[in-house]
Amino acid sequence: VPSRRVLQAGPPEAIFFQPALSMMKLLTLLLLLPSAAAFVGTPSWSGARARTAAVATARARTAPTMGSFVTHFEELPVDTGRGVSMIDITTSIKDIVTKTGVKEGVVTIISKHSTCSIMLNEWEMRFVDDARHFLLKLAPREGHYLHNDLDYRVGPPGYGGHDDQAVADEEWRVMRQGQPVNAHSHLISFVVGNSEAVPIHEGKLTIGQFQNIIVVDADGPVGNVGSAKTRTICVQVQGSD
Repeated sequence: VPSRRVLQAGPPEAIFFQPALSMMKLLTLLLLLPSAAAFVGTPSWSGARARTAAVATARARTAPTMGSFVTHFEELPVDTGRGVSMIDITTSIKDIVTKTGVKEGVVTIISKHSTCSIMLNEWEMRFVDDARHFLLKLAPREGHYLHNDLDYRVGPPGYGGHDDQAVADEEWRVMRQGQPVNAHSHLISFVVGNSEAVPIHEGKLTIGQFQNIIVVDADGPVGNVGSAKTRTICVQVQGSD
C-alpha cells in the first residue's frame, strides 16, 4: 500500500505564532544582507552607483568631442581634352577638404554635365588608355543613334523663354544645328556615373592607395575641329570640424 503523508495540526498557539516567526526571519535576513554582500564581495547599491559614475567619467575623458557642423560648397573648373579624356582631380579635392577644416564627414563630387562623369579608379596612364578604349567599344562614336538625328530633336515648350511657341521652335532649330552628334558621350556618362561620395575621417579622404578621383569627359572635340572644354565640377563638404 503506498505510503501517504499525513499533515497533523499542531496546537492552536503554534498556528498563531507561525506568521510572526516567518516575519522575524524575513527581517533578520534583510538585516544580514549588507554584511553578507560585503563578505562575498558583491557590490552594494551605493558602490555600484559610484563605479558607474567613475566609468562614465572615464569614457567622457577619452571619447572624441564633436565639433561644430560645417558645410561648404564650391564649383571646380576642370579643363579636359579631346575625344574621351580623363583628368585626375584628387589633389584638388583634398585641398578643398583641408580648407574646410572638416575632420569627420563626407565630400560629394558631381559633374554638372550629361556627357561628363566622375569615377574612382587607379591613375596609371596605361590603364587610363585602356579605360578610354573600353568605353568607346561600349558606345562607339560611329554607331547609329537616334539622338544624333539633329533635325528630329524636339525642343522643350517655351524654349528660350518665349511664349510664342513658333519663335521658341525657331530658336531651338538654330541652336540644335550647332550641337554635336554625341549620343555615344551620353551613353558613356550613363555607364560611368555622374557623382561620387567619399567619407572623410580624421580630416582625410578615405580612399585606397590606388584610388583616385577622376573626371571622365566623353564629349571632347574630335580631330582638329573645335577646342577643348572647361567642365564644371561641384564639390560639397559636410561634417564636423
